[in-house]
Amino acid sequence: MKNKGIKFLVIILIILIIVAGVLLAMKVVENRNGDGQTGNGIISLGTDTGKKKEEQIKIYQGKDRPIAVMIDNHKGAWPQAGLNQAYLVYEIIVEGGETRLMPVFKGADLEKIGPVRSSRHYFLDYALENEAIYVHYGWSPQAETDIKKLKVNNLNGITQSSTDFWRVKDKKAPHNAVTSTKNILKMAQAKGYKTQTSSNTKSVLNYQASEVELNEAREASHVVIPYSTSHTVSYTYDKENKRYIRYARNVKQTDWTTKEDIVTKNIIITFAKNYKLNDPENKDRQGLNNIGDLKGYYITNGKAIEIVCSKSSRTSKTVYKDLQGNEIKVNDGNTFIQICPIDADVVIE
Repeated sequence: MKNKGIKFLVIILIILIIVAGVLLAMKVVENRNGDGQTGNGIISLGTDTGKKKEEQIKIYQGKDRPIAVMIDNHKGAWPQAGLNQAYLVYEIIVEGGETRLMPVFKGADLEKIGPVRSSRHYFLDYALENEAIYVHYGWSPQAETDIKKLKVNNLNGITQSSTDFWRVKDKKAPHNAVTSTKNILKMAQAKGYKTQTSSNTKSVLNYQASEVELNEAREASHVVIPYSTSHTVSYTYDKENKRYIRYARNVKQTDWTTKEDIVTKNIIITFAKNYKLNDPENKDRQGLNNIGDLKGYYITNGKAIEIVCSKSSRTSKTVYKDLQGNEIKVNDGNTFIQICPIDADVVIE
């Protein structure tokens, strides 16, 4: 009887060993085919023995062709829709001491962008360097001539249908024309414009996935950029979110649709000479000397450095360099490029 009991225990022990062996074998197979694979059949213990995935730039990716839109910046046009969704926003002086904005979008899906306003010829240089479809509502004589001469892929709201561009009732004309990215792409396809770019198309800015800190740079918690006696732009640094909050004429800027503050990760200031054109219409329209090496600043994360902004032609990409001649590294995030008068008394503190 005693021998029978011992035999029974031995059989139970053998069965347990066999079951444990089967379970172990199943675990090895699972790890070969799943997330725990180590490449040699050994069970992973959660240690990353392989190379880490390379960090990807978030602000500029994919094959969607950029879209550049002329945005009204008259006080009667505020607030505007879509600025926070642009990877770049250019601001340049126009007639009467006013400025206009040109946000550049890539892969954005926006039901309302605007108010859309007429083209000025020097904005074409920045649409072209971003290889963008250029969207506007009317044009100056100089812009009309240059759009045709440079064969710019453009969409003029005045010649499009009232469903592709429409006027809203909560603003007064001419500050109330809007459109959408869906409509822009539809119009572009109808004109035979490319809506995608090749995979090797590069951004204007040298974005970095890892955080860029400007060591040994000057403080930049508050930035003031006067464009004229009637229009001044300023930014205040939000340390918690590591973003700059935008103001114009001492008014905090917000989004027309979302009501959120307009913010930016990076600010680039470029000093360029503007001048009054010999315009037969006598509308005080401006010209801009923006080709060559221009002085400026790069501002991010509460710091600022002096830079040189080099543009060799109207269609070439601007290269932003430090004072040692190296292309600057730019934080992954949206950027406002403030192309201001050469004698602007900019304050950075």
